[in-house]
Amino acid sequence: MPDVLSAPLVVEFPFTRSLGPVQSAFLTGLRERTVLGVRTGDGRVLVPPVEYDPVTAEELRELTEVATTGTVTTWAWNPAPRRDQPLATPFAWVLVRLDGADTALLHVLDAPGPEAVNTGMRVRIRWAPQRSGAITDIACFEPYESEVTAESTPHSGEFADPVTGIVTPARLDYTYTPGRAQSAYLKALAEQRTVGERCPSCRKVYVPPRGACPTCGVATAEQVEVGPRGTVTTYCIVNIKAKNLDIEVPYVYAHIALDGADLALHGRIGGIPYDQVRMGLRVEPVWAEGARHPDHYRPTGEPDADYDAYKELL
Repeated sequence: MPDVLSAPLVVEFPFTRSLGPVQSAFLTGLRERTVLGVRTGDGRVLVPPVEYDPVTAEELRELTEVATTGTVTTWAWNPAPRRDQPLATPFAWVLVRLDGADTALLHVLDAPGPEAVNTGMRVRIRWAPQRSGAITDIACFEPYESEVTAESTPHSGEFADPVTGIVTPARLDYTYTPGRAQSAYLKALAEQRTVGERCPSCRKVYVPPRGACPTCGVATAEQVEVGPRGTVTTYCIVNIKAKNLDIEVPYVYAHIALDGADLALHGRIGGIPYDQVRMGLRVEPVWAEGARHPDHYRPTGEPDADYDAYKELL
């Protein structure tokens, strides 16, 4: 039985967004240990606040301060916290309706075990020692015996040095296991060859192979070696340096149609100034010593390919 290939992969990027007046006031308020909601036209107080009424779509701007105590409306126990979750020890995910609010806020509850958590229990906010204007300024909720107070008070939403934008990291860790077709493709790359698979119906050669034709929907099995040379079909100039990628910007990332393939693959273009890369440029792979895939593609010196030769691969 052949070895099953697998590899840990991480997809990660920082998501940056600017804040309107409602979200800015909410997050700045957390920094100042103040929880703000927004009042709707029918008098409901929404926490977290939103900029438009989810029922009527009316724009909302009337801010109101609610209490830092509340009631658990529902919960789920997390026995094994993952990396970057709010607490390193087991905790409960909870929806908490803060006193004075009509909706619930999702956060975590620090409790010794699931037997200590119940719907209807009273809790309060535990503030983070260092706060920056983010939802993590609420370190967690903790059990707290108190009476329910339904009062909320109007708030201007004005603070010194308001938060106007946030950066939220998005990350997905997973283990990738290729199937038969892509395992053959990866093993061929380790031998500095590129193989695709031909559809028995439309006769197109797909690289990388997927085990089935995306056009006809039939299984593919016939292997076809393509390249190694190819043609740049489209490209982009990258001006933002990626984390953990030791490549100086600007550089060019392109779609490359290898000779004999009916699908363009991705690759970095090197060996030429970024502003001289063009559609139709003929390129070939460059392999670093011991590498299992091409490091980049460089110009071959051949004349550019005619547009008609690759227009169907754009």
